[in-house]
Amino acid sequence: MKLLEWDINLKVRLFGELLMNVLFWMFVPFMAIYFKEEFGEALAGFLMVIPPIAGILANLFGGTWADRYGRKRMMQIAIFIEAISMFIFAFSPSAWLDFLIFNCLTVASIIYQPASLAMVADLVPVHERRDVFAVFYMNRNIGVVLGPMIGSVLFFTYRTELILGCAIAAVIFFILLNKYVHETVPAHTIEQSKKSSTLGQLKNFMVIFKDKLFFLYVMAGVIIHQTFLQMDFYLSIYVYDQVHDAPLMRLRDHLITVDGAQLYGMLVSLNGIMVVLLSVAITRAIRNWSDKRAFTISALLFGFSYFLMAFSLNPWYLLFCIAIFTIAEMMRTPVLQNFITKISPEDQRGQYLGASSLQFSIGQMIAPLSLTLSGIVSPFWMFTSFFVTGIIGALLYAIMFNLYDKQMAGEEEHSIPQSAEY
Repeated sequence: MKLLEWDINLKVRLFGELLMNVLFWMFVPFMAIYFKEEFGEALAGFLMVIPPIAGILANLFGGTWADRYGRKRMMQIAIFIEAISMFIFAFSPSAWLDFLIFNCLTVASIIYQPASLAMVADLVPVHERRDVFAVFYMNRNIGVVLGPMIGSVLFFTYRTELILGCAIAAVIFFILLNKYVHETVPAHTIEQSKKSSTLGQLKNFMVIFKDKLFFLYVMAGVIIHQTFLQMDFYLSIYVYDQVHDAPLMRLRDHLITVDGAQLYGMLVSLNGIMVVLLSVAITRAIRNWSDKRAFTISALLFGFSYFLMAFSLNPWYLLFCIAIFTIAEMMRTPVLQNFITKISPEDQRGQYLGASSLQFSIGQMIAPLSLTLSGIVSPFWMFTSFFVTGIIGALLYAIMFNLYDKQMAGEEEHSIPQSAEY
């Protein structure tokens, strides 16, 4: 599906989300540093566990409300909360108020996500969703690349102006959503959803996890996502502590070296740049792959890329490892977003997408445990453990798809009309 052929909803969101992503990533990466300076390292570490917990609670209702009240309305509510929160944040007199606002922003973004994904599923045919999800993922990573580069200069010097700019951008996006975006949730989905109370819908949400296929999908997702996040947690600490004046290149008689902080910045930048430049190309290259192949190979590549890192601290070698890691990321993400829209019933699409997001919140809660283990486990065995979790994730995906194939075969068998008997 070419960009010019997209529904107006998707075009408006692509622009608005690009604007929001760039501005958000100007301050989000620096919030941990800000809270560490305000509260101290120990308290800040404890406080940073709270946003993922708030995210889990938001997941319980975000997808359900997207089915019950509509995709557009929930996206509007989320952006409205973000705009108000950032206006308060810009002029906040207290670090504790800032922390409360940070949690509000986390909740709002999670409320937005299932409605956003469900709208894509409502508008785009199944066979074209991978490409559309890849474009939106690339769009997000433009923010990941550009935002921190600009924010590293503006956040600590012009924080009020920066946050105020984000608030104004949120208002602009809210206006665009209100004026140009139309509702896409099927009418019968809203009617069906309104027949049950919020408590009843919460029970329906829990029933989702009795779906063995979906449960395996979430469990595998938790394992792989916490493995993926070690780039932000264990790898950052490992490179920072272990790399000191590592030779990068020689220009004439001058040897250029990098320390751990500089090298980690290079690793993150390469990851972001590859995602921006290659996401759509990789998605098209694996277009004929089955979802099973994409999931299992990407899980194995995540683990393998970490295992390779155990053998050298050479900057170019680590950049090569991150390139493998990023290819796995680009193979997985569009397929991940597309697959859940395929297995979810149309009238519960928002609920399933909301429940699916739990794998990210739970993975985010588990991932920091590696920092505690790093004090008693050697780097070789830490990286080996990440390889093992990648293998476990791949095995769970293989089991899940065997079950999925059986279900699909059963549905096809039941759909074939029985021949008449004479």
